[in-house]
Amino acid sequence: MDKRKAIVEALMDLASRRPWHEIEITDIAKAANVSLAEFRDLFPSKGAVLGGLSRMIDRQVLEGTTDDLAGEPARERIFDVLMRRFDAMQPYKEALRRISQDLQYDPASIAALNQVALNSQRFMLAAAGINTEGPLGTLKLQGAVLVYANTMRTWLDDDDPAQAKTMARLDRELRRGERILEGAEDLRRLSAPLRAVGRAFMQGRRSSRSERRRAADGNGDAENPAAAI
Repeated sequence: MDKRKAIVEALMDLASRRPWHEIEITDIAKAANVSLAEFRDLFPSKGAVLGGLSRMIDRQVLEGTTDDLAGEPARERIFDVLMRRFDAMQPYKEALRRISQDLQYDPASIAALNQVALNSQRFMLAAAGINTEGPLGTLKLQGAVLVYANTMRTWLDDDDPAQAKTMARLDRELRRGERILEGAEDLRRLSAPLRAVGRAFMQGRRSSRSERRRAADGNGDAENPAAAI
């Protein structure tokens, strides 16, 4: 096992048995059989190790991505990718359950984890063949994070091997997200003429200011003896 993975596994093992705020980086280093210097080279903090876990899970999902669902609707493709991500996280479920409970009232940690989730969902959507560029790209990404976070709450308490509750929650969340995106796309189309008018207005104002500056510069040159040299 490489040292990066050893540190992630050590933290997950400790977190499954102990409160998050009681786990020190020295505890993790000792459990992973690495020195503090090696730990520091690989991760800047305990929270960063959670980011390392996310990247490990991302890689596992991405390596297992196939083109089998290429002809399926977008919602089915996303459903498949996210369920495979939940499957990959199964060995760490107890640790994640406890960490989630411990960090739910820690705004700084939640903000940091949201950024990790955004990076992760960018690749999950790419694996599902969903474009995240363009005017609605940011909305798609943050929506995917919200869908995933809401479904994860159900997954953490779903001890059924078939994960029926998790799948039902994910389906509901995706359908809701789909409706929001459709509404956003409709709004974007309806507001296109207004945006065009706004752009034309701003361009007109910039052009008018430029003309006034050129006129002022011309008058200044006429009154300035040095301008004739």
